[in-house]
Amino acid sequence: MMPANAPLDIAPLDIAPLDIAHLQSWIGRTETATEVATADLVRRFHATFDVEPGAPQPGEAAPPLLHWCLTQPAAPTEQLGPDGHPMRGGFLPPVPLPRRMWAGGDLRFDGEMAVGDTVRRLSRVDDVTVKTGRTGTLCFVTVAHEITSGSRLVVRERQDIVYRGLDPAPETASAPKPAPVAAPAGAHQRVVDPSPPLLFRYSALTFNGHRIHYDRSYVTQVEGYPGLIVHGPLQATLLLRFASEIHGAAPARFSFRALSPLFDTAPVQLHADADGSSLKLWTARPGGPLAMTAEAQW
Repeated sequence: MMPANAPLDIAPLDIAPLDIAHLQSWIGRTETATEVATADLVRRFHATFDVEPGAPQPGEAAPPLLHWCLTQPAAPTEQLGPDGHPMRGGFLPPVPLPRRMWAGGDLRFDGEMAVGDTVRRLSRVDDVTVKTGRTGTLCFVTVAHEITSGSRLVVRERQDIVYRGLDPAPETASAPKPAPVAAPAGAHQRVVDPSPPLLFRYSALTFNGHRIHYDRSYVTQVEGYPGLIVHGPLQATLLLRFASEIHGAAPARFSFRALSPLFDTAPVQLHADADGSSLKLWTARPGGPLAMTAEAQW
């Protein structure tokens, strides 16, 4: 049996030259998928967020952002890459950069999903652009989603995905990174424990095989992070639920942007401040920089 701290022998993702014209040929590509929003899925969603699961009945309103747990790609295990993501290509362009992250998004809620409804996701690749950042080349892919529940359009969403290279090693970095500025404290605050069971449960709900969220040996030895990474969509869901509790109702519009990672090595702090009729929200670790910013509007 391999010792728990044995080095992992994982081949890195093959990096090919980035052909932007080829990648932009994916613009306009569409994908449709359907799945039933079952009562059992709603119960598991509630339990993951420490809400009494109850006995959801057909026709009842399903919780906001449950659609992120539905219609996920079901790639066979043998077709996963070394990081646990499905291999590149298919609906999304095959960007040859090793790290893929959900950088942010914008959601407009036109209605509520209902328990027992067939949920349909219509997705379209809207844009593919390339920029240069601290780690080198960045490729941004914008995807538009329309979510219907039964025959009703309930969510219009823009999803921003960024592909990038690995962080430069300290000895090869051109200059030391400045110390991050600590995030401010909000008028409303809450602390969440990003425990491995919470991260694993959310990965299971969203059928997300990305190893950075549950495989500590992989994320520390291969990706070089200090701990398991808290999912961007999980942070966004926590912030939307926090906003709904503060305001007393779910927002009609919610946008978010990921700025820096959070790990299971420290508590996740949720913050919120009123901004007119909307709420500004953000996550951080104690003494750490902004991790995710968000805005909820009613």
